[in-house]
Amino acid sequence: MTDTLTEMLTTLNGSLLSDAPLLPLFILLTSLLASPVLFALPESAARLRAGINLTVAALKVALVGWLGIKVGQGVVYDISFNMLPGLEFKLQADPLAILFVSLSAILWLVTTVYSVGYLERGPHRARFFGFFSLCVAATVGIAMAGNLFTFLIFYELLTLATYPLVIHKGSAEALRAGRIYLIYTLAGGLVLLLGTLGLWVLAGTTDFTPGGVLEDVVAENRLAAQALFVVLVGALGVKAALVPFHAWLPTAMVAPAPVSALLHAVAVVKAGAFGIMRVVYEVFGIETAQALGMTAPLAALAGVTIIYGSLRAITQDDIKKRLAYSTVSQVSYITLGVALASPIAAVGALAHLIHQGLMKITMFMAAGNLAEGLGVKKVSEMNGVGRAMPGTMLAFSAAALAMIGLPPLAGFVSKWYLAQGGLDAGAGWVIALLLGSSLLNAFYFLPMLYRAWFRDGTIEAPARPRIGWMLAAPPVATALMVLFVGGFANAPFSPLEWTRFVVAIEYQE
Repeated sequence: MTDTLTEMLTTLNGSLLSDAPLLPLFILLTSLLASPVLFALPESAARLRAGINLTVAALKVALVGWLGIKVGQGVVYDISFNMLPGLEFKLQADPLAILFVSLSAILWLVTTVYSVGYLERGPHRARFFGFFSLCVAATVGIAMAGNLFTFLIFYELLTLATYPLVIHKGSAEALRAGRIYLIYTLAGGLVLLLGTLGLWVLAGTTDFTPGGVLEDVVAENRLAAQALFVVLVGALGVKAALVPFHAWLPTAMVAPAPVSALLHAVAVVKAGAFGIMRVVYEVFGIETAQALGMTAPLAALAGVTIIYGSLRAITQDDIKKRLAYSTVSQVSYITLGVALASPIAAVGALAHLIHQGLMKITMFMAAGNLAEGLGVKKVSEMNGVGRAMPGTMLAFSAAALAMIGLPPLAGFVSKWYLAQGGLDAGAGWVIALLLGSSLLNAFYFLPMLYRAWFRDGTIEAPARPRIGWMLAAPPVATALMVLFVGGFANAPFSPLEWTRFVVAIEYQE
């Protein structure tokens, strides 16, 4: 497999092949063009709306699969045109983009099935699915942005598209959460705009390039480069929920369960973490970022966020807020792996981008099922829910144990590589951090499982299903993915194997 990856890397660097060159644009347009159609449909057109949603989502998965095969074969996709003098709108489908866009496409399909079931009798479905589709288009644009300027466009579109989803219920609590969400994310976007302009002034380009674009200018502009790093990572850290920019995330849990799943597993927090990857690896370059002395403080900030999020999760009785603080902690594993400046840790970070998405979307869909089927929204109300909804709780349990790091589940694989990466980077403290984090994970997940399976409660198994198959099946499907990507991590078709390919490019090995 190593020889194969080397051959793929050589082909990628040595040739510019063309094969359906507009394929990345087609993938973007599937959800972007579906959005106005969904907005225009009347509320009564439930079957047509569901058909369009599911067809477009399935088409996107198929196109992304095709794109991934072609990129793996060495085909290079690069679409660009000038929007402003010196600023290009640029889409590129590189291996790092494939990792994120694959996660987005697959989980969008799963979440679409869940959302159709969740909202089948709810109000404002046309508005919801229109913005839902627009949100996914923005996420795909972020994944395939070829420079920071294009990234910024889709990053801000994501903010605007997710705001109506956060306030979907229209309650005073939802509107307040939406205001907080906008304050944080628009402020982060404004700082990112300033950082983009700063990069253009400093480097003369905003392109994402393996190895970075600042190596030749850092010697004469060291202080400016350090300031730029702080500005860019700080801006992206808002959506990545790094401390102290995390407060919007638990507040936004007033949104419907499908939105919560989307925010935590696919879209907003992953956009921030993915952006940090792009900045460290392809704006600065890992060696330049390390030489500037910026990776160690970033690793420390990620470590603080990991512990802080877990400590706050322990104190939450609301299920979704407990899961939200867990996300604050878990997403920072990605930032930690990037900041350790070790190829092994980078594999763990990239793998966790996928693994955390699968684990967390499973848990949020399960939480939505508990609320919809049983009216259970708090940890203290979970006694006996395992008997009442065994499929949902089996899925939740698998994801929770994976989050804790039980081998051979997905979370264990990520943590194993992060731990090895910490040793490789000479940062032995990472071992203690990961052990402490896993222990805290156990403190806030195991009581939930104990209540669900071993405590007697007033909730009994129903004579017929409390929820339909469109709510019951998605968390079971993603839980099976959690088992698969952990148990078959070393298979040649696993996400882990693709992350090794990406790391070989970013570290120019």
